[in-house]
Amino acid sequence: DYPLEELAEYIDWTFFFTAWEMTGRFPEILDDPDRGDEAKKLYDDAKALLDRIISEKALTAHGAAAIFPAASLPEDEITVFAVDGGEKEIGRIHALRQQKKKEKTPYYLSLADFIAPAPDSASPQSPSPADHLGFFAVTAGHGLEEFSRAYREAGDDYHAIMAQVLADRLAEAFAERLHEIVRTDLWGYAPGEDLSKADLFKVRYQGIRPAPGYPPCPDHAEKLLVHQLLNADENLDMDLTESYMMVPAASVSGYYIGHPESFYFSVGKLRRDQVEDFARRWKIEAEEAERRLASVLAYEPKD
Repeated sequence: DYPLEELAEYIDWTFFFTAWEMTGRFPEILDDPDRGDEAKKLYDDAKALLDRIISEKALTAHGAAAIFPAASLPEDEITVFAVDGGEKEIGRIHALRQQKKKEKTPYYLSLADFIAPAPDSASPQSPSPADHLGFFAVTAGHGLEEFSRAYREAGDDYHAIMAQVLADRLAEAFAERLHEIVRTDLWGYAPGEDLSKADLFKVRYQGIRPAPGYPPCPDHAEKLLVHQLLNADENLDMDLTESYMMVPAASVSGYYIGHPESFYFSVGKLRRDQVEDFARRWKIEAEEAERRLASVLAYEPKD
């Protein structure tokens, strides 16, 4: 039940306007000669609805984060270990690596590159921790269906959609705020950090928080481990559908990587050889791997 009024301070309004297909950075968009008037009305309406959501406690925000010992392994695997379990492995992330030929940079990235490798003496069958990896899940979607229903029943689709967009923004704001807490306190690798909201939105802090289903890790099924380790169903009343979508929809989950040189990137298009290797590592059929990675395939799957 994290305070909504605090999360509201972490909303990146630029992405609020993007959700309404209005491109431009906030607050400059409010003074745009062509769309400024429309943007101002949309912003005023959103602020009024947000105030109502906060005052009525119409939405409830829950979040969880945890830091685990970890190590990277050959073949772009990231192994996660129990916090107090020595070398007890409790899960693996099956990362993917860029393959599309580059003209300006000689390296091809994987998230595993930002996690220290297991000691040379450790085998893939019995690795040892050498680093840490964080996991998080947040939601601001509890109560949204009930709150929106009255608007829909009254034929007010505008405010029903606005409520959904604001819930999404609050969830993203929660992800931003929780990451800040992790960096400065829970993990504490940047205890002296003192950044403005604008600096936060421009990712001027150390580390990244990639989310399964997004460009660095396009497989939504990796959410399974996140939700398992955080016990999200009980702690957050958050579920995953058969297609790995989060319920409530206004939710975000992913990883915390603290490496000082880590940055966001896109895996890009993948060839058949890596997809087949991904299937082997997951112990699934190649067709299932192709279905899960359909958006990043560099080839047409066989019928």
